[in-house]
Amino acid sequence: MTTENPTAQALPAAPPGPALGARSTGLRLGALFGPAIFGVTAAGVALPDVARDLEASPSAAAWVLTAHALALGIGTALAGRVADSRGIRFILFAGGLVLAAGAVVCLVAQDIGTLVAGRFLLAAGSGAMSSAALALAASSAPDHRPRILAIFGATMSVFSAGATLAGGVVTEWLTWRLTVILPVLSLLALPLVLRQAAARPGSGRSIDLWGALLLTVTAASFLILIQSSALSLSAVAVTVTAVLLVLAGAGLVARTLRKPESFVPRAIAGDSVFVRAAITGVGVYAGLFGTMYAVPQLLVREHGWSVLSIGLWLLPGAVIGAVLSRYASTMGGPAGVLLTVTAFVCAVLLALVSFTDGGPALIIAGASLGFAAFAVTQVVATGLLSARIAPQQRGGAVALLNLTFFVGGGVGSAVAGALAKSMDLTDVIGVVAAFPLLGTVFALTLPRPAAAPGAGGPQKGGPRGAAR
Repeated sequence: MTTENPTAQALPAAPPGPALGARSTGLRLGALFGPAIFGVTAAGVALPDVARDLEASPSAAAWVLTAHALALGIGTALAGRVADSRGIRFILFAGGLVLAAGAVVCLVAQDIGTLVAGRFLLAAGSGAMSSAALALAASSAPDHRPRILAIFGATMSVFSAGATLAGGVVTEWLTWRLTVILPVLSLLALPLVLRQAAARPGSGRSIDLWGALLLTVTAASFLILIQSSALSLSAVAVTVTAVLLVLAGAGLVARTLRKPESFVPRAIAGDSVFVRAAITGVGVYAGLFGTMYAVPQLLVREHGWSVLSIGLWLLPGAVIGAVLSRYASTMGGPAGVLLTVTAFVCAVLLALVSFTDGGPALIIAGASLGFAAFAVTQVVATGLLSARIAPQQRGGAVALLNLTFFVGGGVGSAVAGALAKSMDLTDVIGVVAAFPLLGTVFALTLPRPAAAPGAGGPQKGGPRGAAR
């Protein structure tokens, strides 16, 4: 028998409830988000084939990755705010259409320009899938949320560690065209989360379009500027991009200060926990992306490994990440300590690669700890914001947080790529070690989450609204 508010009886009928369980929910959300990771790491394996078949220069081919990183970060942030306003089902369907359209363009592209355009569309749709997954994880019931986040983080760790292997297998055995559209696998998980998404209708509030435009230009110009060396941009292009960055960034700051409910809400942008979590994630993501740029090349050039061998040896990193993210979800306050230790050990191992000219075992260990820190960061940061941000702002807040993470990843890969032109790859890895060390420092400052997520109000100075 159904009643108007059948809490216990209704749970089995909805994805967040016992019918699926936290494990199933976490797996579904992880499967929705995970393929986005293939867009950079796996596609990087295919770049030589892309350049050869489309007769493109290395700098032109680099846009295949840059366009994806750019559109993925921006798409995640935009979709998060649209989901808060229009609902998650809307953003899933809209993002799915854009993702599919981008995949089709990539498959039929006959020149590098068309392929880059297709990758931009693909990543924008992939960002919408990622944003929806993050919003659903953050809005899950407080008693289920820790375990959902654990499985979610573990699943993403598996995708991250397996990306190089997937890219090598698909490129070598099939075609690079399938490798560059691997994010389209998110569409397979879309039907599995629709009922859960239906429980998250939008608030109906209008979206600050000018703020969205300023954020887009700021993020785009910053990512392009830090990739200018790899993209071989002219001095004029670099100057114009830098001017756009300054103007759009200043406009975004001014609008956020003047308009409390702008696209980047003042309460969220000024929240110390949000800022510290963002910088922690920037350090961890920059370390992982920088490592994943340098490690495969080092193992191939210096140690004669194949791409398939590298992918297989990186898979244990996924297991480590899965185990640690599971523990992080149940540890409460000590989860921040686990994140700190994981990021610190990762930084130490990567530094040792440079100082000792370490062998493959040390290189793989450092990269594996990078995967682990990546997974634990998502669990800890999403859990903190979920218990701190009001439900009507949660999707946008988590999406903005992940935009900063992806920008950090872009910084890491850009720094590694630029240094690789004049330094040994072992030394590049040593420099990259500074990024997870930055994450370690700021992870130490993260507060202990509330004992019962969503039960209490925000901390002093934080955004209003408890997660429930």
